[in-house]
Amino acid sequence: MTTDPRSPAQDWLQAELADTLDEDFELELEDAVLSREIARIYKEKHPDTIGRAAYFAALIGLQAELIKLQDWVQHHRQKVVVIFEGRDSAGKGGVIKRITQRLNPRVVRTVALPAPSDREKSQWYFQRYVPHLPAGGEIVLFDRSWYNRAGVERVMGFASDDEVEQFFHDVPEFERMLVRSGIRVIKYWFSITDEEQQMRFLIRIHDPLKQWKLSPMDLQSRVRWEQYTKAKEEMFARTNIPEAPWYIVEGNDKKRARLNCIDHFLSLIPYESVPHDEVHLPNRVFNPDYERAVLPPELYVPQKY
Repeated sequence: MTTDPRSPAQDWLQAELADTLDEDFELELEDAVLSREIARIYKEKHPDTIGRAAYFAALIGLQAELIKLQDWVQHHRQKVVVIFEGRDSAGKGGVIKRITQRLNPRVVRTVALPAPSDREKSQWYFQRYVPHLPAGGEIVLFDRSWYNRAGVERVMGFASDDEVEQFFHDVPEFERMLVRSGIRVIKYWFSITDEEQQMRFLIRIHDPLKQWKLSPMDLQSRVRWEQYTKAKEEMFARTNIPEAPWYIVEGNDKKRARLNCIDHFLSLIPYESVPHDEVHLPNRVFNPDYERAVLPPELYVPQKY
């Protein structure tokens, strides 16, 4: 007679892992390409991409460390700002999703501001970003940031030469002020090649699930590739300060870019495990006189699936 060496806890853990992989697979569907021809070409351009199993194993391990980091930030009332910049379709949103996927949204917030209103245009440039800065025990991820002025606003003519020059004069001191106030400022630039951006734009055009990601501004970024390159180079030259340096993430391989960015982010903060109170599930209070009410069927969502 043979016995199964696995305990109920191991069975439960295996089931949880399967659910986790299902969730990750669902999230990965955003990378699906509905056009078979474009999918074939894309795979030819990325023959050495990391395998799905290896990618998920590494990602889950990094996400476990992100939970430790979150607990440390909350426990020690730390304040962290992470800026994600890069060309359109460079992968900023993808890495932000993987960072926040298993974290507490009350501790780790994503900020993606729309175009400024007429009122905001009349304010001090940094004013609309200040309310979103972290309090103690928070991490804020900026999906694009005040560096819009050095990039899209400059290239598209939404900011004058004087306004751009004023920005370059102000932003180093603004970030030094943040650091002096106790905020850790981390800045990532996601870098992709001209050819890679063109491929990703074509994917979005042919994928109905992704067409919403393409705006007229995105399409103009293809036309003005060289202008964006020059703007990026000057931005690095004038805003790469010791207190808040830039870090460039090679983004042509999406999966490796996500793993490398998360791993690097973890390496920048000296987090460690923090004490936790042991959790005990309390006993349910049972009242023998209570009878659950029968609710009308129209209150229930139809079970179509």
